[in-house]
Amino acid sequence: MLKHLPKLLVGVLLAISFSACAQEQKEAAANAPVVAEAGKTYFPIEPAEPTASGDKVEVLEVFSYACIHCAHFQPYADEIKSKLPDYAEFSYMPAIFNEQWEAFARAFYTAQSLGLLAKTHQALFDAVHRDHRPIRSFDDIVAFYGEQGADVGKFKQVAASFEIESKLARSRSMVPKYGVDGTPTIIIDGKYRITAGSAGGYPQLVALVDTLVKKAHAERLAAKGKK
Repeated sequence: MLKHLPKLLVGVLLAISFSACAQEQKEAAANAPVVAEAGKTYFPIEPAEPTASGDKVEVLEVFSYACIHCAHFQPYADEIKSKLPDYAEFSYMPAIFNEQWEAFARAFYTAQSLGLLAKTHQALFDAVHRDHRPIRSFDDIVAFYGEQGADVGKFKQVAASFEIESKLARSRSMVPKYGVDGTPTIIIDGKYRITAGSAGGYPQLVALVDTLVKKAHAERLAAKGKK
């Protein structure tokens, strides 16, 4: 039948067919169950690192406002937070890979200390990556927070405090210990490292976080039982 059609039309029909097949394969991959396989879909952190979440399983996103992939991942981070069981807790740790990333990390910890994150976290991602505003230096970042209603003088004062310097030092220390070399990366209870690349995509990463949170919780319970 195809031999009676013009060559251009045949090409168009074949292209549509290949596109449909590719889309079906993509959807099938996204919906496929994710297997928690050490060394493949996730990576054990050896030795395991202490957490800051007390009795709760820690789910930690290592990120940066300077990272466009982190901006794309933010809706999935929100999904993870919304699905966490009562025995788990989500938190962020900004990575510091260069001077600009340090400025964003300092701003994150300052906003966290001043109780501004709920209002400004998504807004800063949007300003940098959606609106393409030239927010690069720390002064640029401070000006952004001023637009969000922050007291600029107080923001700068807190940003230079011992509290913030200590948190920055911890980030510089912990990120290499976790084995993080890119963002976003999810760390489960100081024991397991996951990326979208290892999981097979953001939806798969969300599913894998759920699996590993349950695994870490079971391990905590088992450890308590041995005491």
